[in-house]
Amino acid sequence: MSRGRAVWRRVPRPVIDIVVVAVAAVDVRLNMWESTRLEVVLAAVGCAALAFRRRFPLGVFLLTLPIALMQDVAVAVLAALFTLAERSRNRRLLAVCVALSAVASSTPWPLAEADRTMTLVFFVYGLATSAAPVLFGQLLQAQRDLARRLAEIEEAREHERVLHAQAVLARERAQLAREMHDVVSHQVSLIAVRAGALQVATKDTDAKEAARTIRSLSVTTLDELRTMVTLLRASGGHATELTPQPTLADLRKLVESSGTHVELSGELPPAVGTPAQRALYRTVQEALTNVRKHAPGATACVELWQDGDGIGVTVTNTPPTRPSLLLPGSRQGLVGLRERAEILRGTLEAGPTGEGGYRVRLRIPLSAD
Repeated sequence: MSRGRAVWRRVPRPVIDIVVVAVAAVDVRLNMWESTRLEVVLAAVGCAALAFRRRFPLGVFLLTLPIALMQDVAVAVLAALFTLAERSRNRRLLAVCVALSAVASSTPWPLAEADRTMTLVFFVYGLATSAAPVLFGQLLQAQRDLARRLAEIEEAREHERVLHAQAVLARERAQLAREMHDVVSHQVSLIAVRAGALQVATKDTDAKEAARTIRSLSVTTLDELRTMVTLLRASGGHATELTPQPTLADLRKLVESSGTHVELSGELPPAVGTPAQRALYRTVQEALTNVRKHAPGATACVELWQDGDGIGVTVTNTPPTRPSLLLPGSRQGLVGLRERAEILRGTLEAGPTGEGGYRVRLRIPLSAD
C-alpha cells in the first residue's frame, strides 16, 4: 500500500486536476440530457472551477452547488467537498457545506411542488452521500497530522539519544579525569618527592643529576596531567565508575607506600558498600598526597570511625618541618572528593587546624550504595 501511495504522490498535480475536471464534465454530460443554456453554463463553470479547488476550496464548492440542483449525485460536488474537508479544520463549516449539498441535491429542479416524503428521503440520501467525501477528507487530514507528529516525535527521540550519548561521554570524561588525578598524580608525586630527597641526600654527582632529571620529568608530567584533567573535566559531571576501583582492603598498603609517617587507626563495619569504600580510600589517598606535596616532614593520622548511622575517615597532619617542593597541582583533588561525597549523600570538610596542620574529614551515610 505504501508503494502505491508513493507512486500516486509522483503524479503531477496538473495531471490530477485535468483528470478530475474531465471526469466531472463527463458526469455532467451523461446526466444532463435536456438542459438549458444557463444550466450548461453553470455546470461548465462548476467543473472548470475544480482546477482551483486547492487554492480556493470553499469558493469552488459554492460554484459546484448549482450542479447538485440539476442532478442527484454530482462528481464535481463530491470532489469539491473532499478537497474542502481535506484542507479545512472548521467542523461547523464542513457540517454546513454537507447540509447545503444535501438540500441542493434533494430540491426538485426545475422548482416545483414535490412529495414531501420523497424529498425527505432524497435529503437523507444526499446527506449520507455528501458526508462520505467529507469523512474521507478528514481521515486523510488526520493521517497527515499523525505522520507529521510521529516524525516530530522520532526527531525528538533522536535528539534525546544524541544528548544522552553526549551526557554519558561527558560523565565518563569527568570520571576518567578524577581517576587520572587520584591514581597517576599519587604515583608521580611520590616519585618526585623521592627523587627530590635523593637529590638532597646523595653525594654522587651522577646520582644527583639523575635524581634531578627524574624530579624534573615528574614535575613536567604532573603539569601535563593537570592540563589533561582540566580538559577532561571541562564537559564533565557525576560519572559512572571506572577502574581502578580500590577498597578499604587496600588502605594499609596505601599508607605504607605513602612516603609519609602515617598512623592508621579505627575500624569500619563489614557492611560498608563498595562505592563508600572507594570514596574513603580516595579521600585518604588525596589527603596523603597533599601532605607529601605541601607539608614535607609532617606526620599524619588516619582515623576510620562510625558515628550513629554514618561512617567516615579523618586525615590530620602536623605542620611541615621543612620547605615544600614546588610541585604543580591540578586543584581538582578536593573538588573530586566533594563530588564523590555528594554522590553518596555525604559531606567533606577540609581546612587548617589550630596547630598549623591540616584536616580532611569525610562522612558518608552507612546506607549509601
